Amino acid sequence: MHRNIGVCTAFAIVTAAAIPLPVAAADPPAASRLPNIVFFLADDMGYGDPHCLNAKSKIPTPHMDQLAGQGMVFLDAHSPSAVCSPTRYGILTGRYCWRSRLKQHVLIPWDPPLIEPDRLTMPAMLRQHGYVTACIGKWHLGWDWPTRDGQPVPVKLKQVRPNSPLSMQDYENLDLARAIANGPTTRGFDSYFGTDVPNYPPYCFIDNDRTIGIPTQLKPNNMFGNPGPMVPGWRLEPILPTLTGRAVTFIDQHAAHHRDKPFFLYFASTAPHTPIVPDDPFIGKSQAGPCGDFVYQVDWTIGQILAALERNGLADNTIVVVTSDNGSPAQAGDPFKNGKDFESNGSVIRMYGHNPNAPWRGMKADIWEGGHHMPLFVRWPGHVPAGSTCDQTVCLTDFMATFAKLVDHRLPNDAAEDSYDLSPLLLGRSPDHAIREATVHHSWSGMFAIRQDKWKLITALGSGGWSPPASLEPEPDGPKGQLYDMQADPGETKNLWLDRPDIVQRLTRLLEKYQREGRSAPYREPGDGAR
Repeated sequence: MHRNIGVCTAFAIVTAAAIPLPVAAADPPAASRLPNIVFFLADDMGYGDPHCLNAKSKIPTPHMDQLAGQGMVFLDAHSPSAVCSPTRYGILTGRYCWRSRLKQHVLIPWDPPLIEPDRLTMPAMLRQHGYVTACIGKWHLGWDWPTRDGQPVPVKLKQVRPNSPLSMQDYENLDLARAIANGPTTRGFDSYFGTDVPNYPPYCFIDNDRTIGIPTQLKPNNMFGNPGPMVPGWRLEPILPTLTGRAVTFIDQHAAHHRDKPFFLYFASTAPHTPIVPDDPFIGKSQAGPCGDFVYQVDWTIGQILAALERNGLADNTIVVVTSDNGSPAQAGDPFKNGKDFESNGSVIRMYGHNPNAPWRGMKADIWEGGHHMPLFVRWPGHVPAGSTCDQTVCLTDFMATFAKLVDHRLPNDAAEDSYDLSPLLLGRSPDHAIREATVHHSWSGMFAIRQDKWKLITALGSGGWSPPASLEPEPDGPKGQLYDMQADPGETKNLWLDRPDIVQRLTRLLEKYQREGRSAPYREPGDGAR
């Protein structure tokens, strides 16, 4: 068992071990092949949901527990944002989203593409090295939606409130019989299948750049989601099972027909984000209500993908990454009452005694840890030490530079500007220094924080998200922001802003430097590759 003092240590919560599978005789030796990559991104799953990270979790998560025993668990991993679209941008580009046009919040229905057309993405980079690239699930990074007059969808249809008096005539300029431009297949993916955003119109599946069926009727008011057109007969419960089936089919077909090529599967789960609609076989399987049942279904989906890899003899040469885009909003889930699927923030804690963001302060959207401190499991048999943990601070933007290193791709300086190579950590090389100089956090409202070593600086008072306001009251001579010692005070309870002006000044200057220079990763000299 791997043990790395100070960085990686034996993971004692679970003890499952990876079982090597025989490689088909027709396959080249594993050492000569690039690894397949499965990147599984849950939506709104908190650090306290997986049982292997929270002994008090009321949700069975056997497959994530298995991954924890078979690979490496990152104990201080962070999404680049506390909400959805910005994190997805950061993962696929290796760049903080606040450098793009999206400075706060998320994309709204019918928004145009967020990833710039000339920006190198993770799938485009991997495709240059022979990878077959597939995106399945929630996109939420924008499209150029087709209209009959060629004009963008008007703002009045983007910001429609529930129960608004709309009719299909309001959408007559939208032409969903045509291809939808500038989606995933123009940003590096060979194929796409998903729902774009399950609580946004259009309510239908999209295959590459075409809707499956034509949305010809409005979503009923008693179905959760923003108003807009849907295909007749659309239901929410089959979404995740359908996506799961597509992922399994992709792996099966790749093994049967393209085994000589590596693949990159980006599975962006629609769950356990709203609409909280666990399918019938999963209802009542947790002790945390409908949302807990939905997390259990997410874990089942992970299990289906892992089983497909094993069945096809691909597990040994596949990197599996499982994480989440941001913290949980702690909604209990009530999908069977007038289309509403949550009581209020924190309801799952009050109603079921389950804290999905334990042990951190805050929740989704917040600048506090609960908004962005993520579960992260990485398995690669024979390379990533089984049963290991890593306590270095890392960010999900780092996987672009990490994968670039593994395929020997030389990243230019105008790509992956906030991405650091994690391969020394993954491969158990025990570096005696931090991989990242510092990590920038970003909230729903656009609030910044910067973390370096044990110090976390938040640049203003308040939560910067959805949680109740901080207990701090602005005073003429009081603190102007928040500073926490995350080693001594991981719960962010004691503001040291006034006690350590030297740390406040140093971190403020570093954050300003990152903002001013357009990057946080060091400049790469020619020949440096992903370093």
